[in-house]
Amino acid sequence: MTVTITPARLAGAITPPPSKSQAHRVLIAAALAAGESTLTNVAQSQDMEATLRCLTELGAEYRRAGRTLHLTGLDAGAMSPLRRLALPRLDCGESGSTLRFLIPVALAVRGGGIFTGRGRLMERPQKPFFDLFAEKGIFYGQKEGVLTIRGLLSPGEYRLPGDVSSQFVTGLLCALPLLEGDSAIVLTTELESRNYVDMTLEALAAFGVKAAWRDDRTLDVPGGQVYRAAEAAVEADWSQAGFWYAARGLGNPVEVTGMDPRSTQGDRRIVPYEELLRGGGTVELDVSQCPDLVPALAVHAALRAGEITRIVNAGRLRIKESDRLAAVREELNRLGARVTEGPDSLTVVGVETLSGGTADSHNDHRIAMMAAVAATRCAAPVTLTGAESVRKSYPDFWEDYARLGGKLAGV
Repeated sequence: MTVTITPARLAGAITPPPSKSQAHRVLIAAALAAGESTLTNVAQSQDMEATLRCLTELGAEYRRAGRTLHLTGLDAGAMSPLRRLALPRLDCGESGSTLRFLIPVALAVRGGGIFTGRGRLMERPQKPFFDLFAEKGIFYGQKEGVLTIRGLLSPGEYRLPGDVSSQFVTGLLCALPLLEGDSAIVLTTELESRNYVDMTLEALAAFGVKAAWRDDRTLDVPGGQVYRAAEAAVEADWSQAGFWYAARGLGNPVEVTGMDPRSTQGDRRIVPYEELLRGGGTVELDVSQCPDLVPALAVHAALRAGEITRIVNAGRLRIKESDRLAAVREELNRLGARVTEGPDSLTVVGVETLSGGTADSHNDHRIAMMAAVAATRCAAPVTLTGAESVRKSYPDFWEDYARLGGKLAGV
């Protein structure tokens, strides 16, 4: 889908959609429980549908009423009879969280699975899991975009690098409590995106499962636990809020509502980072704990006229839906910005205004939303290809954008 955005100021109040990160976690916890859980404020985005599709294949059931899900879990446990069934086929769409969270879960409850996906998903690295599987005697094989995992998780020590993705840690945290014995997750390097692990611990606790930090690099996970059905409400998404904060930083009087300042979501850093960008002088932003904020931060930085912004420790963005570092640089520069790219960083020299023109989403929801925010400060319209990519995480983005005064054609 191609949309043309005529420059216009956005104004009004907006509540971002439900947190994708939190929803993945509570859906998985509810699916592993016995009985029916009620989950409110769950968006119908493509990533959520991918997780629900896979959980159904694993043995859960659900019914939806708007943004409320009633999910009946599969009563997972160490001796689950589901392990005797054929390996499930799990279509993860383009959701990296779905894939990495469910690889250990599928091993624990079904003895493995056959995983597929779309876009760049099956190219994204799984080496931390593969190294563990080689050590633990679990079969894995990947051919032509299909990943097959077969075997049983056993209690014990699981050593993982912390600087690749916290998603590997979350997957193990969801699965290891189901084993008969105790386990420990030991991080061999400093953990990035620690807040996402804390969000996982919070979700597990809501469903009666305990795991805890022993120290900065070790998580203790008692075995023999049982997930219990619960009621849970999903918070508004701080990473999506980032685009509306960026719009406000560019002079659009947008009020972001419904956010929890005490949230475990790491992307709540958007508030202090946006405050830094509103100041003068050179600013350096470390995004090791909040890489998803980079497109929003970069578009604000692009219009800090005469000021320099360095966005550092962002190397993990190269393995997202796009090479997101390269895509941010390419698309902002096409619109008239001055952005240079390092191996794990961006340097942005602010300009007075952007020129407009043609931009591409790179099939990446966050690049599409970045271009939409940039259009509010362009001298000419922006024609954006691949605008449908927002459906991955924020299906109502274009409706919300228009409601705030955005001028769109082609939606």
